[in-house]
Parts: sequence; C-alpha cells; structure tokens
Amino acid sequence: MLSTLHLPQSRLLFFLLGLVVTFVLIRISVRLIRAKVRWWPGNIKPGGTHIHHVVFGTVFMLLGGVLGLAAPDDEHGLRVSAAALLGVGAALVLDEFALILHLRDVYWSKDGRLSVDAVFLAIGMTGLLLSGARPLGYDEFYDEGVGLRVLAILVNLAFAIVALLKGKVWTGLLGLLVPVLPEIGALRLARPGSPWARWRYTEGSRKLRRAYRREARIRQPLIRVKIRFQEFISGRHDDD
Repeated sequence: MLSTLHLPQSRLLFFLLGLVVTFVLIRISVRLIRAKVRWWPGNIKPGGTHIHHVVFGTVFMLLGGVLGLAAPDDEHGLRVSAAALLGVGAALVLDEFALILHLRDVYWSKDGRLSVDAVFLAIGMTGLLLSGARPLGYDEFYDEGVGLRVLAILVNLAFAIVALLKGKVWTGLLGLLVPVLPEIGALRLARPGSPWARWRYTEGSRKLRRAYRREARIRQPLIRVKIRFQEFISGRHDDD
C-alpha cells in the first residue's frame, strides 16, 4: 500500500495513525485510572507532582518534528517514523488542550470536552488532507490564471474568518480545505454569544431571537448527539 502513496501522503497516513491510535490508548488509560482499576499503573506522580501526558506529548512532538526536518529526503522510513511520532505527540497534547487553555485541570469537566473536539478536528482535517484536499487550494498556484485563483483563495479565507467569528469553528476550519463550507457558515446566522453576535446583533433584535431559536431547535440536539458519540469513545465527563 505504501508503495502506491507519495511521500507526503505516506507521512500524513502515519501521522494520522499515530494520532488516532494514541488517542484511543490514552483514553483507555485515563478511563482505567478514573475507575481506580487496581492492576493499572495509574498517574505518574514523582515527588507528589502529577505529570500530565501533555508533557510527554510535547517531547514527542519536538522529537518527531526535529527528526522529520533532519532526516534526508531519501530516508523514507525515517521520515514516516518521524511523522508517526509527531502524531503520537499531537494526540497527547490535544487530549489535554482544555487544560492548556484554562491553565487548570478540567479534564473530566464540561470544559474538558474541548480537548475531544480538538482531537476530532485534527483527525478530520488530516483525513481531508490525506484524501487530496489542499489548504486554500495552494497547489492551484501553478496553473494558469494565478491572479484569479489568488483572489478566490483570499475570498475563501475571508469567508472562513467570518464563519469562525460567527462561532462556527468546525465549518470555518474545515472550510480551509473544503471551499464551499466557509461561504455557508459566513452567510448563516451567528451563534448566540459569538463575537459576531455580540458586535452585530443588538439585544432583543429579530436576528438575535432567531439565533437563539435556531440554537435551541437545531444545534443543541446535534451537540447532544455529538457529545454522546464522543463520550462513548473518550469517557463520560462530569455535568457541572
């Protein structure tokens, strides 16, 4: 299979494998620790200091990144190994993304779900890249009509930024790889509480009322389904 893949594709594949496998294994580990299973090693606490796995992830990411940069172009095995190591590190870091953001241990709280979102988003974007998608269509620069393509890329990027400001994180970020998505996100109503809603929707306005109704009728049920699926994989978080 690997012989049929170009070098960038094989590196992406090994990065994705490292990311997914490590995320699954670390979630199994933390769930066993939380369940206080006697035969499982438990948290690492030398001298009473809890060393979170984000620390090991940072080390693995540095090793994988430096190894990938230093490996000669003709060392295919070394470069894909570096990509896999980078994926391992990324999984460990992103699995505690919420801890980094809040600077406190929110792993099993509702805020900790952000870490699972980050991992799923990384898996989704890597999968799109592996399937042939390109960020902002950068490979099109070598075709004719570069000026028009650059303009189209800038417009797509602007729509993606608007979608992000409207609170549509998945739509905005995945839209960097799928050009139609950011336009849809940018043209639809902003989510209540998003920067766009705070700036553009006055209190009691028709748009803000519609945004709250849409949030309650459509988005919240979808979020509940997403949470159930994520917690089936990652473990149940506490309800604050």
